[in-house]
Amino acid sequence: MDDEHRQRLEQRLELIENRVALLERNLDLVASGQRRSSLRRLWRRPPMWTFEQYPPRLLDLAAFPPPPSTPANAPRIAMVTPSYNHGQYLGATIESITSQNYPNLYYHIQDGASIDGTIDLLKSRGDDISWRSEPDNGQSHAINLGFAGTDCEIMAYLNSDDMLLPGTLAYVADYFTSHPHVDIVYGHRVFVDREGLEVGRAVLPPHDGRALQYADYVPQETMFWRRRVWDRIGPIDESFHFAMDWDFILRAQAAGFKFVRLPRFLACFRIHDAQKTASTYAVGVREMGILRRRVLGFDPTQLQIRRAIAPYLAKQLAYHYAYKLGILRY
Repeated sequence: MDDEHRQRLEQRLELIENRVALLERNLDLVASGQRRSSLRRLWRRPPMWTFEQYPPRLLDLAAFPPPPSTPANAPRIAMVTPSYNHGQYLGATIESITSQNYPNLYYHIQDGASIDGTIDLLKSRGDDISWRSEPDNGQSHAINLGFAGTDCEIMAYLNSDDMLLPGTLAYVADYFTSHPHVDIVYGHRVFVDREGLEVGRAVLPPHDGRALQYADYVPQETMFWRRRVWDRIGPIDESFHFAMDWDFILRAQAAGFKFVRLPRFLACFRIHDAQKTASTYAVGVREMGILRRRVLGFDPTQLQIRRAIAPYLAKQLAYHYAYKLGILRY
């Protein structure tokens, strides 16, 4: 092989090597970009706000821990379900409460004059529930109507598409009885689809009052409070149609009431197309802005909000994967 031919061959080999090196570099950049993209997605949508985390599977109610024994002098719990044209889900909501067999429960459904068969469903339940169907001014108004005149020690409301998990009422009553200084409790949640199949879970870290000023992370369907909270801060603010639960929570926190996140799955949050959370998002953005300005004294940017809740989100991520890996058990 003459020198000229060898030189041309070496040049071609060098060109190939350079192209391979460039390709490897580009692959590294793509992989790095994908990792950053995944981290950005995780940052924008942490597990506690990611509803569909895995393919639908049967919700195994027997897998949840049994409730504690309920004493004869169990505190009276009042629960209200506001309802309007949710007949296809309401039956499961009612059953999730009445099947707990809690001995000192007042349960009322306040329906907004539904026309989808809800009335027939309510009539079929007989005397095991209290209900009324009449026009109202929205969900907040219905909740207040349902609680009007109730005599109880513990209060909660459960929307007409959500469900309590077995043993929740006895567990919450037992906790309140043994922790008289605690005023408001909430717990972990399960996400279910329109068919009632499980699609995700949210495991939350302990309560963080500062993060709560910037974002509402408390699962409303798992929240219970003492009557003294309601008597002091007042009922649900009927001017809110989306963020009424966050408004109630912030008013309770400002009044100095004690919050505790319980180490137990308490309820299921249902995901479906007609869900109010999805259909009234624009209203929610406006109402959340009102609450942030009221509590913080200014209108934070999205970057400020994310920075403020970053420590809480990091903890939630740690709890999520600790539970997923079996390190934490509930």
